[in-house]
Amino acid sequence: MTTWRDKFSTSFLNNGDETTVKDLIHALYTTRTIHRPLPGFESHSDDLLARISAGVDCDEVYPQIYIGDARSAEDKAYLKKIGITHVLNTAEGNRFGMVNTNKVYYRDTNIKYLGIQLIDLPMTNISVHFQETADFIEDAVKSGGKVLVHCLMGMSRSSTCVLSYLMLKQGLTATEALKRVRIHRDIRPNDGFLEQLARLDNKLRRERERTSSL
Repeated sequence: MTTWRDKFSTSFLNNGDETTVKDLIHALYTTRTIHRPLPGFESHSDDLLARISAGVDCDEVYPQIYIGDARSAEDKAYLKKIGITHVLNTAEGNRFGMVNTNKVYYRDTNIKYLGIQLIDLPMTNISVHFQETADFIEDAVKSGGKVLVHCLMGMSRSSTCVLSYLMLKQGLTATEALKRVRIHRDIRPNDGFLEQLARLDNKLRRERERTSSL
């Protein structure tokens, strides 16, 4: 019986120069995360202790772009401390595995909010949100703000949206984006999300090739 994992692991093989899920998995697990101080607590010598005492888990993975967990998003005092102006919740909802915040939650702040309801499963179609989330992150960056992109743990849904932003708006390949983020945070997009990032990478590559040939 063929499983979803079998399909994801073989779907892009034997396609010449195209990016494969296997390529992205290799890049993911051969890039070592260099742990840095928790944003806002740079003076603390023990980063793990700072994270535990602060009760948040957050990292700046690209200039002005942060990936964090639910507790980071829920701590409005912490967000103010590190200068967050935009929050992208990639796991909005009140079910298990979701983060129950919304625009109303941030109404007593100046934070701009966008929430999308994604379940962290390989069959979830996250790619339908790539453009919308990339535009939102871009709005934060271009306005001189800072954006927190989060899910429950800050590993899969949130990181996938940041990776697609780097591909769509910054011109990075999927492999380049993954390595760039992974070095700052221990991200782990699920195999289905890696599949969709590989598809996006190949689509953008073909578009660039067509443009350069004109």
